[in-house]
Amino acid sequence: MEQIIAKDLYFTYDKQTPALKGVNFTVQKGEYVAIIGHNGSGKSTLARLLNGLLTPTLGTITVDGIVVGDKKTLFEVRKRVGVVFQNPDNQMVASIVEDEVAFGPENLGVPRKEIKERIDFALSAVGMQDFKRATPSRLSGGQKQRIAIAGVLALKPDVLVLDEATAMLDPQGRKEVLSTVQKLNKEQGVTVVAITHYMEEVTKADRVIVLSDGEMVFTGTPKEIFLKQKELKNLGLEVPLAVYIAQKLKEQGVEIDGDVLTQSDLAEALCKL
Repeated sequence: MEQIIAKDLYFTYDKQTPALKGVNFTVQKGEYVAIIGHNGSGKSTLARLLNGLLTPTLGTITVDGIVVGDKKTLFEVRKRVGVVFQNPDNQMVASIVEDEVAFGPENLGVPRKEIKERIDFALSAVGMQDFKRATPSRLSGGQKQRIAIAGVLALKPDVLVLDEATAMLDPQGRKEVLSTVQKLNKEQGVTVVAITHYMEEVTKADRVIVLSDGEMVFTGTPKEIFLKQKELKNLGLEVPLAVYIAQKLKEQGVEIDGDVLTQSDLAEALCKL
């Protein structure tokens, strides 16, 4: 089932060069889609269009058949599409974790009993249930971002959009957040649109969309995209190191079994030699 549909999407800031130029794509319900591209490719603009923070200059986006950008349906769209941005500190509004997670549902007028249930569900989903009474400012970057995700989950969105959500985190923090997102996608059926410049992060996606100068240049599975090593390099993108090493070994006649997308895949393949 097509949950998100973008048709001939254009967006221009202040009559400048379009940030997006005729972008067309769909996202299936329950799919995990990664969007990559160089700086200025239009990734973050697209993230803001998905839940109505920006309105298309031309073209349309629909979520579950609802047109995004229509003021009459904006509230309904934002209930369905939650966005997590790159700096969790900019999203924090409360001094206690459970109050932070409760902020969204309270503004939606959710009954207090249900808010408590949503807090417990959201914190459990991101593995932060033991930090309910903690102070957000004292948490690590990865923990803060997981709280930010919990705050979005408490709204019970159907779609989770990550706009460079791991950009300010250290490797351990990125690992924590990505593990949480993958779990939500696989176990809760949450549709994920992950915008990132870390190529390693796209390896778990079902599909990858590559943007360049506001246009969608190609799309496919991570394996299909990583085979376009030359094209990616021309776009200022590099394949993950494990993929690069595996491809170089194959060029030298080393037989490697299976698809190598991650460091774990590479280690397992090398152990079989």
